[in-house]
Amino acid sequence: MLQERVIRIIGIDPGLRNTGWGVIEIVGNSLRFVASGTVKSDAKTDLATRLKTLHDGLTAVMAEYAPHEAAVEQTFVNKDAVATLKLGQARGIAMLVPALAGLPVAEYAPNAVKKTVIGVGHGDKKQIHMMVKVLMPKATFDSDDAADAIAIAICHGHHRQSAQSRAILAGL
Repeated sequence: MLQERVIRIIGIDPGLRNTGWGVIEIVGNSLRFVASGTVKSDAKTDLATRLKTLHDGLTAVMAEYAPHEAAVEQTFVNKDAVATLKLGQARGIAMLVPALAGLPVAEYAPNAVKKTVIGVGHGDKKQIHMMVKVLMPKATFDSDDAADAIAIAICHGHHRQSAQSRAILAGL
């Protein structure tokens, strides 16, 4: 009897104050919740220290859960250029940590995540949380960011084959 391969995915919702993470597994055609949480940085410390806190927190999560693939939400640009730049730096850490571990890192726009999880490209956090619980009844999350990270992992679980194909074609 052949045993089905288990693919473990970490989804990351980057933020300078709170970076959410969620780990799921794909077994055949089913998704299974593993864990989720939030890495928090202290707003009273300097930027470099905050980025190091995010790095160290995500590195610990990677070591504990040993995912095979990672997915990170793409940054949206808001009206505050300084806030956008800081979010971009946090997102850099969110991409760097899994890349340093040798994982492929896929990126998904917020609307793509919402469309995959709730069926439409626009929706509020309550809808995302509700659908995450419908898709993964055992899922728990300590913050909106952790719930969003699970949604990002679910999105990657549904689109990982096409993401891998795009990466291969981009390398040609």
